[in-house]
Amino acid sequence: MLVQIPGLVDPHTHLRDLDWSHKATFASETAAAVAGGYWAIFDMPNTPPTTTSRPALERKLAALDGQAICDWGVYFGASQADNTDEYAGVAGDVCGLKIFNNATTGDLLIEDQAERERHYAAWPPSKIIAVHAEEDTVLDILALVRKFRRRTHFLHISTAREIAYLQAAKDEGLPITIGVCPHHLYLTQNDERALGPFGLMKPGLKTAADRDALWEAIASGLVDVIESDHAPHTLAEKQTQKPPYGVPGLETTLPLMLLAVREGRLSLERVVQLVAENPRRIWGLPCPSETYTLVDTDAEFTIERRRLHTACGWSPFEGMRVCGIVRETRIRGCRVFDGEQVLVSPGFGQNVFCRDA
Repeated sequence: MLVQIPGLVDPHTHLRDLDWSHKATFASETAAAVAGGYWAIFDMPNTPPTTTSRPALERKLAALDGQAICDWGVYFGASQADNTDEYAGVAGDVCGLKIFNNATTGDLLIEDQAERERHYAAWPPSKIIAVHAEEDTVLDILALVRKFRRRTHFLHISTAREIAYLQAAKDEGLPITIGVCPHHLYLTQNDERALGPFGLMKPGLKTAADRDALWEAIASGLVDVIESDHAPHTLAEKQTQKPPYGVPGLETTLPLMLLAVREGRLSLERVVQLVAENPRRIWGLPCPSETYTLVDTDAEFTIERRRLHTACGWSPFEGMRVCGIVRETRIRGCRVFDGEQVLVSPGFGQNVFCRDA
């Protein structure tokens, strides 16, 4: 069955390029995005040089403007070296502020609660704050949400304990939203031996009980967004003695969620909410006219590296049988992907948060 889904958005990607262009480029990963059915994706600030100053932001904006296939946004990063004086001047050009509160790739970790509070107080309320917060750190961030009433999106939630904390926060009426990644829905610690470094990400894989709690939270309506946390690394890097954290996901997220429909875990309507309607609502984005993805929900395929457009050329889901082949992606009336090939040149994509857009 061919289904038309308007304006898919992934608010959580790490596109590489710039100082990490050996891993991937803005062109290659936005090509992967349209192959995965996405209209727009948002890039995180921890790829070097970190997006924590106006000059660094300008460099990234210019590079994306020249290379992006799909539409896009970027996050500004909270820095250990207090950069709050930059916030008023950059908020209009970005999708939000990202605060890393637990260990991750890069050097933007902020563990001191007083420092976190300084960032919460300074960030303009017109734009969202997205947080990496795990386990009891979730409670620390909720305390700041309670104090400042800033809209906060909790990224890649992965445990039953975190779900319980966030359920209570929503019951309290705090202005929060919740994102969950497919790798935490379909993989657990039991898969780590087989996957080796290709199953290494932050937050790491969790127990079957944690996975089940995520599915229950999706079914209940608690979870707002399915996000990929797309973070490509080269095969060579992943096979070193100290492999980096992160897995690609832009081309496998929609098929995995459509597999969940086939498995009876959730409805097609719920998938559309999670990958399109809710991200657009949370980030305040109207869907442009003639912007949609046509996906054949009945078509099955096996995830193979030779089919992938991402520059890293691998997936933790390689060999898995899934549902839903993207037959066409259209952005602003233009057919950008025909089911096999990207049809537009780098630079077609637009910053959906630019003041002049």
